[in-house]
Formats: sequence, structure tokens, C-alpha cells
Amino acid sequence: MSVEFLYGIFRKKNTYRFNDTFCSLTLGVLSRIPPALHLGISGFVFGIATDHFNIELLSSQNWLTWVIAFFIYDFLYYWKHRLSHERSILWASHVVHHQSEDFNLGTALRQTGSGFLLTWIFFIPMFALGIPVEVFISVAAVNLVYQFWVHTEHIGSLGALDFLFVTPSNHRVHHARNTHYIDANYGGVLIVWDRIFGTFRPEKDNIPPIYGTTKPLQSWNPIWANIEIYCQLIRDFWVTKLWRDKLRVLSSRTGWRPADVATRFPNLYYQDCDDQKYDGNSSLATMVFVVIQFVSWFVLATFLMSNFKELYFDRHLLALSILLSVGITAWHLDGRVLSWMFEGFRSLSVILLIFLVGVWDLGEEVVQVLAIQASCNLVFLSILGIRPLISLFRKWTSKVVF
Repeated sequence: MSVEFLYGIFRKKNTYRFNDTFCSLTLGVLSRIPPALHLGISGFVFGIATDHFNIELLSSQNWLTWVIAFFIYDFLYYWKHRLSHERSILWASHVVHHQSEDFNLGTALRQTGSGFLLTWIFFIPMFALGIPVEVFISVAAVNLVYQFWVHTEHIGSLGALDFLFVTPSNHRVHHARNTHYIDANYGGVLIVWDRIFGTFRPEKDNIPPIYGTTKPLQSWNPIWANIEIYCQLIRDFWVTKLWRDKLRVLSSRTGWRPADVATRFPNLYYQDCDDQKYDGNSSLATMVFVVIQFVSWFVLATFLMSNFKELYFDRHLLALSILLSVGITAWHLDGRVLSWMFEGFRSLSVILLIFLVGVWDLGEEVVQVLAIQASCNLVFLSILGIRPLISLFRKWTSKVVF
């Protein structure tokens, strides 16, 4: 990412913005918290498939197993990815990866935190066929790592490679919200599945991709990014009057909404000609504050990801603390003045908990990180947060008639 950023500066085609990069990186960190807390049932289901439905056709000792597993995984990934765009309940999770209005290597790290809910369903056939766990994990890792480098605007067409593989040119089309490009190029490593099933679209020089989703997020809040579509589905299910529409909300194609709900709560959609990006607050003081927060989250999340021992309540409390900090910090980037007050309250609460409860079961190092983060926040906020609070107070008092 650093090399891509510097190269973009050198070529006078920088594809990074601070707020967007913060959101992408934070979403990547948050996506690792559910596995660290052992959320989801994928391992349990895969175990059942292996123990009771395994037809034992393949062995890890045979090199053909690895080749076959690679192609099967990529084929199943294509359908998982395609249906994640075509069905609302799956799009609610996958939308996170497409909300960025920029396209760079940071976008590749923009991952959902709710993928553990349903996406594992697509890979059950691999365990039923008898593909060993170590083979499955290896080919899945190769598939995932391969997809990182295709998220860039600095690599053009690669000729014959564009015909067989997912390349930056092919993947730019996938992330574009232009009407000409939308819902295309779902492959993970191989683009041949798109060619076979009719979902391939080539990148055209006269139609530059415009990135993001047709329904804009217009927020830098990673938590809201994860739950926005789920909230809409729940609201639509609750508000619509017809029971057949309630059921259809959960199984519909992406974009469909009951008529009575769409009229009452219309969504804002971008048009092809709309290329203005969401900005929010990007002052230098806010950037410094956000960097301090991100370093703290990264250290704390690393602890959660590296410690897979018996779960304790304190570890869930730590995860909740990270989520609260992320949400409040995102308010800074969205320009919400009260975020300074909420962060001050959160940081003060953390310090009080440390003094009253001690180090819990988290370990002294983790508590030290929490204490340092909270202390820095209070100092930072006492210096820079007082001005926006004074402005807010004056705004409120100016409306009072004595």
C-alpha cells in the first residue's frame, strides 16, 4: 500500500484519501474480531460434513487433490460471490467491500464482519467430497491472497492474462457502479467462470469506472458500514404490510423493496454521471487523533486474534471497547461535534475501570495499551476538543430566548 501510494504521488495519480483508507483498514481489523471470539458455526458444520457425509474421494498425499481442490474452490467462490451480489440477505454482508469510492490496495482489506453468518454454506461440498482440511485452508488462502493485488488502478490491461485470470482491469469493472459494468466479473482467481456463465464485462477506455455502490453509504463509520443494509432489511420487513412481501424481503434479489416501504422510505441512488465522493471531516488534528486510535485498535485486536484459549467475559468486554472506540472515532471523521464528548466519557470510563477492577484476565500489557490510549485521548481532547464544544454551546444558547 505504501509503494502504491508513493507511486501514485510520483505519477500524479494518487488513489488514496485519508478518511477512506482509515475506514478500509479499520473494517479489516474489525473483520478479525468475530473469529477471535469464536463466533459462527462454520467449523461445527464442516466437521459434521467431514464425519458423516464424507465420501473420501481425495487424499492430501496426491498432488491432483490440490489441483482439483483449487478449481473446485474457485468455482464455488464464483457462485458465492455472485449470489452475494444478487440476493439482499447476502449483499447485506458483502456490501462492505464495495462501499469505498476509491480503488486501491486498501480496498482489498475492506472486509465484512458478518461473513461468518452465511457464506460458509457454499463450501460444504468440498468437505463432503473428502477434501482434507489442510488442503481446503491452503487453496482458500491462495485464492484470498491472489485477490489482493488486483485492487489497483495503476496496472492496465495484461493482454492474454485478462482472458483467463481475474486481473486489475477485470476487477475494476467488478467494483464499478456504472450501469454498463454493474453485476459482472465475480471470479476469484479465474475469470473463465464469468465467461462461461455470461457475467463477463471487459473494461472500456471510453467508460472509466466510477467506484462505490449505487446506494451511497455517505459515512466513514465502519460499524454502520457493516449493519446498514441489515437495518434496512429489518425495517422493510417490519414496516411492509403484506406477509408475502415480508417473506420476500429476506429472499429477494438485491435492490427489490416492497412498494409501500419504498414510497415511505425512498433510497438515494447515484446516477452514472454522479462522480462526487463523500468527504466529511479531514482536518490535520482529526487525522492525528485517528492514527493514535488505529494503532491502539490494531494492537488490541492482535491480542484477540492471537489468543484462542478459553473465552472470558473480559475478552468480550475488550472487543466491545474497541467497537465503541471505532464508532466514536468515525463520528470525528463524519464531522459530528458531540463525538469529542462521547470519546472523553469513554476514555475516562476505561481509566476508572482499570483502577477499580484491575488488570482483569486480559493481561497487564493489554491493560497498559488501554490506559495509554485513554490517557492520550483525554489529553488530546482537552486541548482540541474544547473549541468545537464551545461552538456547540454557543449555537444552543443563541436559540434560547430570555
